[in-house]
Amino acid sequence: MKLATLKDGSRDGQLVVVSRDLASAHYATGIANRLQQALDDWGFVSPQLQDLSDALNAGRTRHAFPFDPAQCMAPLPRAYQWADGSAYLNHVELVRKARNAEVPESFYSDPLMYQGGSDDFIGPCDRIVAASEAFGIDFEAEVAVITGDVKMGATPAQALDGIRLVMLANDVSLRNLIPNELAKGFGFFQSKPATAFSPVAVTPDELGEAWQGGRVHLTLQSSWNGRKVGMCDAGEEMTFHFGELIAHIAKTRNVRAGSIVGSGTVSNKGVEKNGRMEWPKGYSCIAEKRCIETIQDGQPSTEFMKYGDTIRIEMKGRDGQSIFGAIDQEVAAP
Repeated sequence: MKLATLKDGSRDGQLVVVSRDLASAHYATGIANRLQQALDDWGFVSPQLQDLSDALNAGRTRHAFPFDPAQCMAPLPRAYQWADGSAYLNHVELVRKARNAEVPESFYSDPLMYQGGSDDFIGPCDRIVAASEAFGIDFEAEVAVITGDVKMGATPAQALDGIRLVMLANDVSLRNLIPNELAKGFGFFQSKPATAFSPVAVTPDELGEAWQGGRVHLTLQSSWNGRKVGMCDAGEEMTFHFGELIAHIAKTRNVRAGSIVGSGTVSNKGVEKNGRMEWPKGYSCIAEKRCIETIQDGQPSTEFMKYGDTIRIEMKGRDGQSIFGAIDQEVAAP
């Protein structure tokens, strides 16, 4: 099933079930008003939501209405936890190589992860508001999951069973603020503004055979100012699957229902052609493009986003239909 949260003037919005083709929706009133309610009692609530989803997709609901992504908040407008990993080691390798630094061996066995702000997510069509273009505004196209309860010490296999929903994320970064923050030794903070998520979150079964081993084996598309810049495979090169990322969090504490875990920037390796590396699948963030330019040319040439720039992030199934709807945002001044 597919779930979304519509704007209603409140902080947590109104939960709706969305049809498979993203054309129509139906309020989940009487089952659960908010997504967190459903996550807190998933075993009891989700079968009722599934029944409503089945009826909606069969055209048997009396009060369905057209689904409008522009009216969506994030599927979970505020969460108990937002932990973002860096599961695509190619991205880490490029960043390190551009700085003439080696990737520590531990990075290949122990996931990188930071904990971001989860009190103020934004909707898929909300503006990216930045106080200054000088901050180095960048998009980051990712896959994310929402969990149920996962016990401390859970294995990766057990953690996979705790995944309730899958969605897309734009984990916006302010690149020019990052170096000074990392130099303090405490990690990201001001350099990570509000994260946006796709219009809908879907249960893993909606992905069919594309959901394998805790990975989504589909192409993540990124279009910057209307030009497609990324057609990255989200599956094969994901070094750590979502079960491993969740188990990393659960090593020393419980993970509670309503936690969101991100994959990090989806990234694919380049291929050598005529003695020069090329990246035919493009990139899912500008920083990676700049790293490639630095490695090849000695310095970056692509600028970060400016006011008025747009970013569209979407993933389509093998039938060509959008699965999660699109994140479609414009960069704006306050």
